[in-house]
Amino acid sequence: MADRHDPYVSLRNPNFLWYVASLVALTLGTQIQATVVAWQVYALTKDPLSLGLVGLAEALPFIGAALYAGHIADRHNRKALSVTALAVQLGCGVALLVLTINSGRFLVGTVLPIYAVVCVSGLARSFLQPARTALGAEIVPRETYTNAITWRSSLWQFAAVIGPAAGGILYGFSGPRLAYMVETVLCVIAVLLFTQIVYTRLPAVITDTTIGENLTVGIRFLMKQPELLGAQLLDLFSVLFGGAPALLPIFSSEILHVGPQGLGILRSAPAAGAVLISLLLVHRRLRNTGITLFICVAIFGVCWILFALSHWFWLSLALLLTSGMVDNVSVVIRSTLLTLRTPPHLLGRVSAVNQIFIGSSNEIGSFESGVAAKLLGTVRSVIFGGLVTLGVVGVTAWKIPSLRELDELA
Repeated sequence: MADRHDPYVSLRNPNFLWYVASLVALTLGTQIQATVVAWQVYALTKDPLSLGLVGLAEALPFIGAALYAGHIADRHNRKALSVTALAVQLGCGVALLVLTINSGRFLVGTVLPIYAVVCVSGLARSFLQPARTALGAEIVPRETYTNAITWRSSLWQFAAVIGPAAGGILYGFSGPRLAYMVETVLCVIAVLLFTQIVYTRLPAVITDTTIGENLTVGIRFLMKQPELLGAQLLDLFSVLFGGAPALLPIFSSEILHVGPQGLGILRSAPAAGAVLISLLLVHRRLRNTGITLFICVAIFGVCWILFALSHWFWLSLALLLTSGMVDNVSVVIRSTLLTLRTPPHLLGRVSAVNQIFIGSSNEIGSFESGVAAKLLGTVRSVIFGGLVTLGVVGVTAWKIPSLRELDELA
């Protein structure tokens, strides 16, 4: 049995290395895309609601197809599904490049073509997430799950540091064309790396249940796991209301006055914080995980409240850095809990339900941020969201005491 105290055990697994290398390449590309799309859309519209609609355009297909995507991931080859979805992501990068090159033809007075590409990208992600997540659990031994998840999160966050900063720099100095070209190359690399994984598909567990029952089995499983459900709900509502990354172009442009380069740095800050905390997490085992989870989510909400009040770039940067640190601790706790407590034959469908929570909190959270900013004003909307997060922490701790009392993950 692998030594669970060895912080580098997962990195000695060749399949895991191919897996995370592909993850890093794709994350770099998609983070560049997200930064450039946000700045491009806001530059064309000057409307905060248009930024929220970018999130909605991705969230609707991402969430809408999630249960079916999880069903497919549990019945078919997870590697083949992942590669196909990665190829579609590549196509979306090419499409954005073509639209930008021909902006005088396609983007005059409208950003609908950009929304359409983002929509297809959301659909591809919907099929990629459960297949890739479930496959990731198959290529590492169970006793190294926590270590693998921590490294996966750490390397993803590392790419999420570089990606937005690169996107902002490329946009600031060369415009969106070069940024989309770099994204396309990174997506090609992601596809090629993923194909190197040696994967023997586990036999699918075939039952006599109806398609409807198969689609909802992940939901029913979570409903019987109060700690899992509580952790997911905590993340859903805290990120849905507490964070406002979709509004960063407004803060960069109109409050902090740092331009697209500053936007890229601000978007990278949470991921930079996540990388820093990951260096600690891979060397130490988390204890009192329930209390730790609640404290981290509360700090996350406070960081965004203070960010909304800040007019100093370096203070704003430090607050986003801190928010990323505490958010990544909660990510590791939730992901490890999900992987350890879910049977392998259900991982695709349960991961799909998890992605509904993630999609709701991230992409629909972007839409909520845009609407709230339109109604309340940018600063007041972020403060309100942070206060809601603190309320969610209190209610969840009260209603699900077993999550609060959770100690070591095992």
